[in-house]
Amino acid sequence: MVMAETTTSSSSSSSLDDSNVTRNKLWKVAFAVSGIMLTLVTYGVLQEKIMRVPYGVNKDYFKYSLFLVFCNRITTSAVSAAALVARDKALLPVAPIYKYCLVSVSNILTTTCQYEALKYVSFPVQTLAKCAKMIPVMIWSALIMQKKYQGTDYLLAFSVTLGCSIFILYPAGTDISPYGRGRENTIWGILLMIGYLGFDGFTSTFQDKLFKGYDMEIHNQIFYTSLCSCMLSLTGLIVQGHLIPAIEFIYHHNDCFFDVLLLSTVATASQFFISYTIRNFGALTFATIMTTRQLVSIILSCVWFAHPLSSEQWIGAVVVFGTIYAKSFLRKTPQRTTSLEETVQNGNSNNLRENP
Repeated sequence: MVMAETTTSSSSSSSLDDSNVTRNKLWKVAFAVSGIMLTLVTYGVLQEKIMRVPYGVNKDYFKYSLFLVFCNRITTSAVSAAALVARDKALLPVAPIYKYCLVSVSNILTTTCQYEALKYVSFPVQTLAKCAKMIPVMIWSALIMQKKYQGTDYLLAFSVTLGCSIFILYPAGTDISPYGRGRENTIWGILLMIGYLGFDGFTSTFQDKLFKGYDMEIHNQIFYTSLCSCMLSLTGLIVQGHLIPAIEFIYHHNDCFFDVLLLSTVATASQFFISYTIRNFGALTFATIMTTRQLVSIILSCVWFAHPLSSEQWIGAVVVFGTIYAKSFLRKTPQRTTSLEETVQNGNSNNLRENP
C-alpha cells in the first residue's frame, strides 16, 4: 500500500516537473519571438520613415545614410563593451585589427547600400530582395571557406531568387520613389541592392572565418567591428562634409532626432534577442522567426506607408516565403555548417545580426 502511494506520488511529481519545463520553454519562446519581432519590425518601419518620409513644414528629406550607420555602430560598440566588462571578458582584440577592419568596411558598405536603396526602391522590395542573399553567401563560402552545398540547396536558392526577381521586376505602377522619377525599380536602386547582397555575403562569410580561426567571443567581434565602423563612418562623414549638415538636420527636426535615437536603440537591442534565440533554440528556429518577421514587415510597410502590390508581386512573395517555410519545416535536424536557413537570413549562425 505504501509502495503504491509512493509510486503515485513520484508519477505526479514527474508530470508536474514536465509541465513546468514545457511552460518555461513556452515562455522563453514567446520572449524570443516577441523580442525579435518588436525590435526588428520597429527597425524596419523606422528606417523607411527616416529615409523616405519628409520632416517639418518644408518637407525636408533626411539624406545622410552614413550618419545612421555611425549612430547605430557607436551604440552597439558601447553596449558590447559593457557586456564584455560585465562578464569579465578581455577587451583586447583576439584577431589582428586589420581583420576586424575588413569586416567593418564591408559591413559599412552593406548598411549604406541598404539605406541608400530605400531612396529608390520601397521597403517591401528591399526586404524581399534580402532573401536572395543566399546566392552571394554561397559564392563567397565556396571561394573563402571551400564549402560545398547539396543539390536541394541550389534548388532552394533558385526558387527564392526567381520569386525575388518577379517581385522586383513587376512593381505596381503607382509606387513612386520620392527621390527620383519613374517606377520603383530604377536601375540605381537595383544596383544598390546588388551591392548590398554582395557586401553582406562577404561580411557573413568572413565573420564565420574569424570565428572558426580564433577563439573569439561574440561580443568581442561585435565590439571591435563596431568600433572600426564608428571610426570609418565618422571619417566618411567628415570627408563628404555631411557630419555638420546631419547634426543640424536632427537639431532642427526633433522628431527625426527621436527616430534616429530609437533606430539605434532597437538595432542594438535586436542583437540580444538574436543571440538569445540561437543559443536557446538553434538556428532553424531563428530562421523561421526571421522569415516571419520579414513577412510581417512587408505587410506592415504596405499598410503604414500605402505601398500598393501588383498581382505579380503577390505571386513572387508567395514563391519566396513558401519556399523558405517549406525548407524550414521539412528539415529534420539543423546543420550549422551549411544551413541555408542561416544563409537566407544571416549568412551564418555565428553572424548574430540582421545587419541593422
